[in-house]
Amino acid sequence: MITAEQSEQLRAWFAERLPADVYETLVSVTADREEITVVGTLPAAESAGEFRERTREQRIEVAREAEELYRRKVAWGVRSGEETTLFTHLAVPVMTRLRQSERQVLDTLVAGGVARSRADALAWCVRLVGSNTDAWLADLRGSLEEVHRVRAQGPDVSGAADPAKPAPE
Repeated sequence: MITAEQSEQLRAWFAERLPADVYETLVSVTADREEITVVGTLPAAESAGEFRERTREQRIEVAREAEELYRRKVAWGVRSGEETTLFTHLAVPVMTRLRQSERQVLDTLVAGGVARSRADALAWCVRLVGSNTDAWLADLRGSLEEVHRVRAQGPDVSGAADPAKPAPE
C-alpha cells in the first residue's frame, strides 16, 4: 500500500509527463506493489478504442520511464461518464489458503454461473466487498497512513546497539 503523499507524488509525476492532449483531465493515479494505474477522462466525442490507438506511442514512452523509475508496470484506463475502461492492466496471482466452507462459497458462485473459476469467484467477492465497504476501507487506509507517519517520526533503530553483543571497552 502506498501513502496519500506517495499517491499525490505519482499523480504529479504523471500529470507533468503526459502530453496535454492525451486526457481531457487526469482522474486518478493509483498504485500497489506491482502496478500503477492511470485513468483520465476521454476527450469529447472520442471512443476508448480511438483514444487507445491515438495515444499509444505517447503512453508507451511515459510508461517506460515510469516502469524504470518506480519498478512497477503501468496500466492505462479511460473514464467516460460513470464508466471506466481499463486496458493493459495486470492480473496478479495471489496465494491463499481457504477452508472448506470458504471454498464452497467460491464453488457455489462457479456452479451458479457468476464466475468461471474459483479465481474469478474470489475476484468477484473482493470487488463486492470493495464496493460495499468503500468508506470503511478508506478509513482503514487512512489509519495505515497514520501508522506509517508515526513510525517515520520514531527513533532510528537500525543503528541501535545489539544487546547480545558486549559493549566496546
